[in-house]
Amino acid sequence: MDPDDALAKLFFTDEGIADPAPLYRSMRETAPVHHSATGAIFLTRFDDCRELLRDNRFGKSNRAGEPLIPSSDPAAAEVRKQQVAQSIAEKRPTSILFLNPPHHTRQRGLVARAFTPRRVQQLRSEISVLADKVVDEFVETGGGDLLDVIAFPLPVAVIGMLVGVPEADWPQFRSLITTSAAGIEPGATVDELHAAAAARREVNDYFAELLAERKANPQDDLLSDLLAVKEGDDSLSDGEIIAVTTLLFAAGFETTTNLIGNGMGALLRNPAEMESLWADPSLLSTAVEEVLRWDSPVQFDARSALEDADIAGVEVPKGASVVTLIGAANRDPEHFSDPESFDIGRDEGPPMSFASGIHYCLGANLARAEGEEVFRALIERCATIEQAGELNRRHRMTLRGYSSVPVTVTPR
Repeated sequence: MDPDDALAKLFFTDEGIADPAPLYRSMRETAPVHHSATGAIFLTRFDDCRELLRDNRFGKSNRAGEPLIPSSDPAAAEVRKQQVAQSIAEKRPTSILFLNPPHHTRQRGLVARAFTPRRVQQLRSEISVLADKVVDEFVETGGGDLLDVIAFPLPVAVIGMLVGVPEADWPQFRSLITTSAAGIEPGATVDELHAAAAARREVNDYFAELLAERKANPQDDLLSDLLAVKEGDDSLSDGEIIAVTTLLFAAGFETTTNLIGNGMGALLRNPAEMESLWADPSLLSTAVEEVLRWDSPVQFDARSALEDADIAGVEVPKGASVVTLIGAANRDPEHFSDPESFDIGRDEGPPMSFASGIHYCLGANLARAEGEEVFRALIERCATIEQAGELNRRHRMTLRGYSSVPVTVTPR
């Protein structure tokens, strides 16, 4: 298949979104480093992707928000262009996701002082209690939609407690974050782009109000810590705190919800592996890593050349975009043995799912802990878990997940 046709199918068709693996394999075998018709270069091999993400000659584009693959809808492309221009005109603080050194170094260093491994580790026991609670409710009703009962409530509770969002406000964020996340999808429609912008404004306004409350009445939470953190005379501005908090809250449950949903989907499609996990819970850690590899919640990442550079033997002019197809890298047979097989006992190093280099995911260990605790609770309480209807994929490729995962369970 022509690589550009494969990319179009990957991002814009139901077939490609439902099962991207054959398209990834085709590109990796025929054009592992593909200079596309759009000008962007696409990488599909693990080592090439890791090299790019760790190379300081490549960074984040100052055109954040523009699609890497032009929309097939000219009207959507125009709306996106207008939204990017408006964001620049309003001088909104740039998310740490789109910052380069030295600005990224400064902001991440300050955030890391509050978002410490110790704080995350302290949450582990609370995650365990929450997992037991939501799984108990799930078992009592004989199952249901795993996303509704477990995969959304647990991650939003964890990140809500961490950041400092009151419990009464948690439910509203599911639709807000899901709606806003549509804006980063290459195939977003005009309506989705407008809805995403409105949702982002609502979330930003919410955290601006919560920040004002924390200034007046600090609490034992991450938001208060971000207000207090300093390095010499340097501290985070209100706008930076709102941008960081919004990112942490959104990423803290959107991707983890998908990790849990994708994990159950993988186990249902591979019943022998589910049986092995239920028989030997010591495989929990490697099972979560395998879910991340086999069906990553994030399917691609991108960088721009900050200077004339090269990657995988290809010259890259300054300003050109290079896309790491994470889903393809995670199925690279040069890095993983029998990569198309789902193997919960696999121990071949971490996948590319949390990226690499200076933008490595801050919440990686938190996501892993949540995944492990959810499946630990399911193993302890469920004798069987069976599919009870279609596992419906969302029509999204950047943040990959299901819209519903209906199952029935029998208690132990």
